Amino acid sequence: MADSREPPPLFNDDDDSHKDDDNDDLFTSAVQSPVSELTTPEEPRRQEGLGDPLTSPSPAASPTSDPPSDSQSGNPTDLFESVGEPPAGVLSSVSLESPAGGEGTQQDAPEPPVPASSILPPMGAPLTPPIAPIDPTLTSSLTPSVSVAAPAPVAPIPEAVEGLSGDEFIEIQVSDPQKIGDGMSSYMAYKVTTKTNIGYFRKKNWSVTRRFSDFLGLHSKLVEKHLHCGRIIPSAPEKSAIGTTKIKLGSDKTAESGSQDFIEKRRASLERFMNRNAAHPILRADPDFREFIELEVELPRATQTSALSSAGVLRLFNRVGETVNKMTFKMDESDQWFEEKTQQIESLDAQLRKLHLAMEGLVAYRRELAVSTASFAKSAAILSSVEEHSALSRALHQLAESTERTHTIHHAQADADFYYLSEITRDYIQLIGAVKDVFHERVKTFQTWQHAQSMLAKKREAKAKAELAGRMDKVQQAQEEVAEWEVKVERSQEEFERISRDIKKEVDRFDVVRVKDFKDMLVKYLEALMTSQQQIIKVWETFMPEAKAIA
Repeated sequence: MADSREPPPLFNDDDDSHKDDDNDDLFTSAVQSPVSELTTPEEPRRQEGLGDPLTSPSPAASPTSDPPSDSQSGNPTDLFESVGEPPAGVLSSVSLESPAGGEGTQQDAPEPPVPASSILPPMGAPLTPPIAPIDPTLTSSLTPSVSVAAPAPVAPIPEAVEGLSGDEFIEIQVSDPQKIGDGMSSYMAYKVTTKTNIGYFRKKNWSVTRRFSDFLGLHSKLVEKHLHCGRIIPSAPEKSAIGTTKIKLGSDKTAESGSQDFIEKRRASLERFMNRNAAHPILRADPDFREFIELEVELPRATQTSALSSAGVLRLFNRVGETVNKMTFKMDESDQWFEEKTQQIESLDAQLRKLHLAMEGLVAYRRELAVSTASFAKSAAILSSVEEHSALSRALHQLAESTERTHTIHHAQADADFYYLSEITRDYIQLIGAVKDVFHERVKTFQTWQHAQSMLAKKREAKAKAELAGRMDKVQQAQEEVAEWEVKVERSQEEFERISRDIKKEVDRFDVVRVKDFKDMLVKYLEALMTSQQQIIKVWETFMPEAKAIA
């Protein structure tokens, strides 16, 4: 009897965007077979003390403890929670929530805004060179004068958040990027720190060191095991040949600001990638994911993530084949939900790309404004030093200092634009691509079903011809082949119906998380923008007496 699952005509390998970055290797896995929701065999223990979380209770759990399920996330909309907190000091004193006592009333003791100079990335190298801090006295007297009603909470979709209640949490932090080695053989390593209270993890707080290729290898394994089941796998950060070459050829002491900027962006992207996987109750229980965050020794090196390896070339050909398949095969959709959702995803993708392009322009403009403001401040300072009129010289000097402070605020707001708007939008463009991959996996399953039906029709025709010809020696063989393909058709149909159900649940959950992420993004961005504008007003109000004092 042939295998019950007929492989799809084309294999969807990893995206070739993972170009060679750090002489990357794909670490080998003790678990290679895909996980099936219909029949999931017990996973072998990957190492001593690390069993299957779906079948083995934790040491601290009672023998009757239920296995982990979708209910392990405390946040009903926390499937791919946004991580990689933007600059820690991003002007958070202005709240969009209406204060108690009615709209427009001030709070009794509002906290002063955080100085704009504290707007830096959460970890790693700062995105901008050190800049002069703003005098805290300029912001100590600011009181929020704008009260905006908070957006109405989004009602979660019951099916999307099914089983996600509880007090369990898991938080992953990627920090301390370090260059290991010299020249083209060097690579970047990151510290991965995990905090959790989930029972099937051996510890509550621990750290491991992983290189960039390890993250790509983890993504490849999760795609191989879960994509065909209809699960949305968050995309790993893309490789960059230019940025990687600068890091490999540069030295730690003479690292350019552009290289530090690239390293910080990648670190934040890796952190978001890990937390989105950890937020998914199925992905975080995967043995490969648990091994990645728990195994304290260095993971084995491999070559499959390298673009110049045989696996990389094979990925390229497979991707070309997948692209041709998407262009040539049009599925006759019978499910209206999928038809409407496909159109929505395509429209959302196009609009997000336009939005991201506009946001990149906004960030570039804000940085250019900060540079121009700093240049103006220097010119005013030079002019004040040669001015003979004392009052005018003092006013020009104060103008230079005030302009320098506004330069600091503009630079901080540019970072807020980047982290709160541009990066989150770019991440969701990649997540939309992951959703499209899941939809295409369903199309491939449909193709397998259609192929099995076609082969069954041919076998039945061959059987009928053998019976009419009276060739009883071939009739028996034809009957066996017909029975074999009937089983294949039945199983292919069941697989298609199963992946359709799972995709609906995944997309519903994705929509809930997407709305929450964009709401948080807008609220934080508006709070940062309002505070920065108030700080600028305060700077010029402080300078106004100096200008009027010129006699």
